Amino acid sequence: MKKKPAILLLSLFAAICAFGQVRLPQLVSDNMILQRDVPVKLWGWAAPGEAVSLTLKKTVKETVKETIYRAVADSSGSWLVVLPPQPAGGPYTIDIRASNSIAVSNVLFGDVWLCSGQSNMETPVERVMTLFGDEVNRYSNPSIRYVKIPMTYNFHAPQPDVPPCSWVDVTPETAQHFSAVAYFFAREMYEKTKVPVGIINSSVGGSPAEAWIGEEALQPFPALLNDMRICRSDEFVADMQRLGALPDRRWSEVLNEQDKGMNEAVKWFAPDYDDRAWPTTDLLDSSWGRNGFHPNNGVFWFRREVDLPAGAELREAMLYMGRIVGADEVYVNGELAGTTGYQYPPRNYPLRQGLLKAGKNVIAVRLISRAGFPEFVKDKPYKIVSGGREVILEGAWKYQNGARMNAVSGGGITFQYKPAGLYNAMVAPLQNFAVKGVLWYQGEANTGRHDEYYELMSALIGDWRRLWDNDSLPFFVVQLPNFMEPALLQQNSGWASLREVQRKLAQAIPNTALTVTIDLGEWNDIHPLNKKDVGKRIALQARRLAYGENIVSEGPVYLSHKTDGSKVILSFEEKNGSLLPTVELKGFAVAGADGIFHPAKAAISGKEVVVWSDSVALPAAVRYAWANNPAGANLYNTEGLPASPFQLELSD
Repeated sequence: MKKKPAILLLSLFAAICAFGQVRLPQLVSDNMILQRDVPVKLWGWAAPGEAVSLTLKKTVKETVKETIYRAVADSSGSWLVVLPPQPAGGPYTIDIRASNSIAVSNVLFGDVWLCSGQSNMETPVERVMTLFGDEVNRYSNPSIRYVKIPMTYNFHAPQPDVPPCSWVDVTPETAQHFSAVAYFFAREMYEKTKVPVGIINSSVGGSPAEAWIGEEALQPFPALLNDMRICRSDEFVADMQRLGALPDRRWSEVLNEQDKGMNEAVKWFAPDYDDRAWPTTDLLDSSWGRNGFHPNNGVFWFRREVDLPAGAELREAMLYMGRIVGADEVYVNGELAGTTGYQYPPRNYPLRQGLLKAGKNVIAVRLISRAGFPEFVKDKPYKIVSGGREVILEGAWKYQNGARMNAVSGGGITFQYKPAGLYNAMVAPLQNFAVKGVLWYQGEANTGRHDEYYELMSALIGDWRRLWDNDSLPFFVVQLPNFMEPALLQQNSGWASLREVQRKLAQAIPNTALTVTIDLGEWNDIHPLNKKDVGKRIALQARRLAYGENIVSEGPVYLSHKTDGSKVILSFEEKNGSLLPTVELKGFAVAGADGIFHPAKAAISGKEVVVWSDSVALPAAVRYAWANNPAGANLYNTEGLPASPFQLELSD
C-alpha cells in the first residue's frame, strides 16, 4: 500500500521545538492504552537534530525491566520510535529524554478502538442513565480507558496534533461523559477478552460523512472540494463566525427584553404569581405552538401546581420533563432546577433536598422556540420521582405566551460540517496511534443525499485505511435505527434508502461489518436511549471479524432468491443461524413492473422465507422493512438478532 506523506508540522510546533524542549502529542500521555501485538509508534517533537531516548519500564516481581529506544529529531523537529509488538498487560512507565524529560505513567497494552461519526456516537452515558443508571453506578474498571477528542476543524492541511485531552478509566463518575455506545462496547469486549480496552472517541454531532474525508480522497467530488476551498479563507471563516452569531444573539436580546414573564413585577416562575387568568392546555397538545400550518415562535410559559405528601422536603428528587422541542428553563418553587439549550437532550433535572416541600409545589417551564414547531414530545417521561414514589406531570397545565417572535433569520455557517475539516483536525493527527478497528455510527446527516453515500463512504473507508497503512483495518458500521412515525411500508424513505447503502457497503468492502439496529430506535427521538444493545451488537461483529471467533454475530442475511409464479422464495446465509419461527411475518412488500410496492404476506418455510401479494401477479422487486420506522418488522434469527432492511430487484 502506498503510504501518505508525513503530516506537515505547523510553524508553532517548529518554533517551540527550536528551543530544545521535547514534546509529546496529546494521545501519548498518562493512562493511555497502546495497541498490543503490533509494532507501536511513539512520536513527538524536539529541536532539529536533537537526540531523543525513550525507555519502556515495567516492574515484574519487584524488578524493574527497562528497554531503551533511540531516535534523532529530523530537520522539522519530528522524531519517532517504533516499539516491537508487546503482549497485553502493564502497567508500564515510558520515560522520554532529550534536553528535558517527560514521564508517561500507568500505560497498558490492549486493544484500541477508534469511535467516530455523529451525535449517536457522541451521545454520552449521562443521557441514558434512566435506563442503565443502576449498572453504570456499580461499575468501575481501570482496564478500560477513554479519551474524547475535542471538536475542531481545519481546511488547510492535516494537522500534527489534536487539542488538549486526556485518558481516563471507567468509574461511575467518569463514565457519565463517555460515549454510551463506546462504553457498552468496551465493557462487553473486556468481559469477553479480559484484555484492556482503549477508546478514542472522535465524533461530532450532526457531521456529514464528507467532513471526515481528506482532500485527496475527495477528488471524485468536485462540488465538495470547492466547498472546502471556500472555507480555506481564514478571513472568511472568522467573519462568518462573528457575523453568523449576530442574528441569534440579537433575536435573544429582544426576546428577553420583551418577555413579560421575566419583566413583570412578579416573575411568572414565582410560586406566588397569580396565573388564574391563564388558559389551560394539555401538556402534550401541541396546538398552542401552531398557527395552522405555521409555527408560533418566541417564548411560552407553562405552570403547574403539584401537591406532595409530608416528608418531600427531606429527600432529593428527580424531575423528568421528557423532551422539549426548543430550549427550556425549568423552575421549581421559584428556583431554577435545570436548563437545556436545544431540543434533543432528555430533560432529567435533579432536585436538591429541601427544594420540594409538603403540600403545594409550583413547577414553571419557560420554553423558547427559535425556528420550529414547539412542543412537549409525546411518549417521554413527565414526572417527579422522590422516595420511590412518582407524581405524573402529564395532563392540564396553565400556559401563556411571554413574547411572540418570528423565526430567527440569518445565522452562520456550521463549519465543522464542511468537507475535510474534521478529517484534517480530528483524524489525521491520530495516524501514528495504532488501533484495532473503527466503530462508525453516522448517516443521519446524509439521508437527504443517500444517492451519493455509497461513494462517500467507500472513499472514507479507503482513506482511513491508507492513513493507518492497513488495507484490512476492520470497519464496523452501525446502521440507522428506526425513527419517526411508525409505518410498515413507505414508497419512498430517505432513511430506508441510506440503510440499504450501508448494507451494500458492508457486503462489498472487505473487513467491514454491519450492526443492525432497526429495532433499537424510538419514533420520537433521533437519539434513542438503548445504546447498550447497540454496543453489544457491535461487539458481536468485532469478535467475529477482528478476533476470528466462530459465532453468530448478526441476524438473517439475504443470500439468493427464486420465483414460483406470484411467490418469491428468499434464502439466507446459513452461518447466521436459523430463522426464528413467527406466527405472522411482517414487513415485506412486493412490486410489479410498475414499481409500486404493495404490502405482502410472508411465511417462514424451513430455511427460507416465502413472500407474495395478491395485488402483484408477477413480482419484479421485494422490500423488507422499507420505511423510516418499520414498526412490526419481525424477521429475526433464533439468537434474537434482526435482519437488515433490504431491497431486491428480482432481475438481479
